[in-house]
Amino acid sequence: MNKILSPDFKKTQVDIVLLILRVGVAVLMLTHGIPKLQMLFGEGPVQFPGIMGLTPTLSLALAVFAEVVCSILIFIGLGTRLASVPLIITMLVAVFMIHLNDPFVAQEPGLLFIFLYIPILFLGGGRYSLDFLIGSLQNKAFVKR
Repeated sequence: MNKILSPDFKKTQVDIVLLILRVGVAVLMLTHGIPKLQMLFGEGPVQFPGIMGLTPTLSLALAVFAEVVCSILIFIGLGTRLASVPLIITMLVAVFMIHLNDPFVAQEPGLLFIFLYIPILFLGGGRYSLDFLIGSLQNKAFVKR
């Protein structure tokens, strides 16, 4: 019982939670991004709002970059902190521009994603990421010099 209520945690626990968070949020976002990717490269017309003076096609391409490419990067833990920035921006645009006048239920998914990406932005990918592996290899190479 003491462990359940204890505020202490081990570094390994944080790394496991970051792995679960990264993989989970990436997979969930890909379910939104892949249909947009299909729309971008599909035969039909682009049915997407143009944002801040951008054409609908360019707005869609930016959303696809964030929701597909950046989600894959977060999934594998490569450039994790940097990859979270376009996703946070995309979700802010979705909540405060696209769904601003919609009921809260339409804004809620974007807000939930924002609150999942913020810890990733600050904490990075953790030990179970390509960022950590690359950093470890660079440190070993630096020490050998």
